Amino acid sequence: MIAINYNLNTTSTRRANAIAYDVREKGRKKREGNPITGKVVKDANGNDVWTPGSLKGCKAIGWYIEEYGVAQVSMNVTDINATPVHIAFDEVVSKAAARGVRVTGSEIVGLVPKKVLIDAGKYFLAKQQRSAGIAEEEIIKIAVKSMGLDDLRPFDPKEKVIEYLIEGEGSKKLVDLTCRGFALETASESTAPGGGSVSALMGSLGAALGTMVANLSSHKPGWDDRWQYFAEWAEKGQKIIEEMLYLVDEDTNSFKRILDAFGLPKGSESEKEARSKAIQEATLYATEIPLRTMQVAYSAFDLAEAMVKEGNPNSVSDAGVGALALRAAVFGGYMNVRINSSDLKDREKAAMLVKEAQQIMDKAMERERKITSLVLETLEK
Repeated sequence: MIAINYNLNTTSTRRANAIAYDVREKGRKKREGNPITGKVVKDANGNDVWTPGSLKGCKAIGWYIEEYGVAQVSMNVTDINATPVHIAFDEVVSKAAARGVRVTGSEIVGLVPKKVLIDAGKYFLAKQQRSAGIAEEEIIKIAVKSMGLDDLRPFDPKEKVIEYLIEGEGSKKLVDLTCRGFALETASESTAPGGGSVSALMGSLGAALGTMVANLSSHKPGWDDRWQYFAEWAEKGQKIIEEMLYLVDEDTNSFKRILDAFGLPKGSESEKEARSKAIQEATLYATEIPLRTMQVAYSAFDLAEAMVKEGNPNSVSDAGVGALALRAAVFGGYMNVRINSSDLKDREKAAMLVKEAQQIMDKAMERERKITSLVLETLEK
């Protein structure tokens, strides 16, 4: 359930209640003649007849908030699948306008799942014919501004979004460092982050450049009829960025698993056996992660090539640099697969992983050459 209040530019509880009755699923009692003072209509069993409101899975009432000096429609959205919060917001706005009242903003009471705000942000971006292939923080900002969630007090997603609160309790991530911080952490005496994490970061940057070109193309003057085409590319790119960023930290985590396994006790034969098994499992995982980096980075070549061929020509070099970054990500992942797989006792499994890595590597080299050649041809025109 989501509790959300809609702020009105009125002090009238009566007007707020009328809007609430218009939208809540229960609606209002049906009356004869005058809709306010008329006699309540009864059914054959003598029960009141109700005229349902426009929103399923919603309860609402109007009240006056002395603290703010305004009336509100206070709503509980009990089924966000039937009525997403952004749909409820637009409906309240519509019903309020029909009664000469304006919704000035809203406030979410308590915590909210991230998906609620992401869905809202994408909804309002689509209404503007804007790409949703942007960072989730920016999508949430659109949701906050579109629904006026900061109308009465500042809205801090880190304090209101459930997932952010949970993440805040966890350990620090490499991806949360500044560019300078990441570079200096990599340069330090610790063995992680290393080439695997840097390869994943390169992949995220390669996908980010392709996504940037898609977003610029989506909003390019005169290209309005193709905004959705480029927006779809941007959203694909954003998904790749997110997975690559996950792999930045996961590659380092996989190395830490190996260190933890080597630190297990080895006094008895059973302990030695358990330790050896743990080391092999951790090594396998540390080989699979850079392979995943290769797979995800390679998938972004489609985005880079499409933007070189069809994107904003003024940004063609950006898409080309993106292809170079993707090649670096694949090549870096390949080297990590090779070195980590060498410690696997299951040589058949190791050979299978290396074979797949080699295939991706070969295809990536060809894709990068093709894309950068197209960039240079475009620049020469």
